[in-house]
Amino acid sequence: MSTAINRRWLLASRPEGAPVPENFRLEEAEIPVPGAGEMLLRVIYLSLDPYMRGRMSDAKSYAVPVPIDGVMEGETVAEVMDSNIPDFAAGDIVLARAGWQSYGLSDGTGVRKVATGQAPISTALGVLGMPGLTAYAGLKNIGMPKAGETLVVAAASGPVGSAVGQIAKIRGARAVGIAGGADKCAYLINELGFDAAVDHRAPDFAEQLAKACPDGIDVYFENVSGKVFDAVFPLFNQFARMPVCGTIAFYNATSFPEMDTSVPALMRAVLTKRLRIQGFIVYDFASDYPDFARDMAGWIADGRVKYREDIVEGIDVAPEAFIGLLKGKNFGKMVVRVGQDPISAK
Repeated sequence: MSTAINRRWLLASRPEGAPVPENFRLEEAEIPVPGAGEMLLRVIYLSLDPYMRGRMSDAKSYAVPVPIDGVMEGETVAEVMDSNIPDFAAGDIVLARAGWQSYGLSDGTGVRKVATGQAPISTALGVLGMPGLTAYAGLKNIGMPKAGETLVVAAASGPVGSAVGQIAKIRGARAVGIAGGADKCAYLINELGFDAAVDHRAPDFAEQLAKACPDGIDVYFENVSGKVFDAVFPLFNQFARMPVCGTIAFYNATSFPEMDTSVPALMRAVLTKRLRIQGFIVYDFASDYPDFARDMAGWIADGRVKYREDIVEGIDVAPEAFIGLLKGKNFGKMVVRVGQDPISAK
């Protein structure tokens, strides 16, 4: 073990606008040795998610930023290699915030064991993990789609959006997805069963969205904002609900771009249409996890929920894959395979 190397990506500098490769620095270090109350984790899969862009900034937010020269933040599926914690043993597969590195130490805080029989362990980072819970809890607590209503979700081919649309269908609602490109739109309809899909890159996007929502919009699950929201806003029905879990259109912005939707118009609509607009962080609804885990596993098993992963190979490609993620280049849940998966190898 002492001859192996821990490869890890550090935050070299804070980005101004979109992240660039120079914002990251690859470092090689000795694999740490767990002390009392610690365990050593070998990272198998690393999740890449848009929220990480916010952690690269030192602007005030809901979470502490990654310090300069600190290991990049990230959730992982890992194997316990050595443990001084009674609840964990060597060979356990766990979900842990080990970050962008091949090995890490943990004191067990926030770590949970991953079930290994129901789906690939990588799905603990996607449809059976934080993105899936985001969709489930946001709809349950804020969106509350009802049978016969129209739900629209942006970034619909991604891990959150795809789950949102499929759960809405299970609830009896009509699901309209917004995605970038004909292939992603076709995937939403042909593979996931969305009722309609609209390409936000189309020059007549707003007109196409209105046509896809002839009865207006009752629930809009916001992942994007920007020009997508401008097209959605006029279509809100009375008492429409809007869970807000992301505004990826602005994550790299150094100033806020012009939008057609002005604050006075938005506030008037909130009042006259009695809109419910609520931001949330997935951990606000952590108590929903047991219900989510049960329901989502069942929906996957019976084929009512499908998922897609975009898995890239090797810790070296993490910055490139993350930069591409923020530009919408991924197709499905973006995951880095850092090390050998002992479950799939069996």
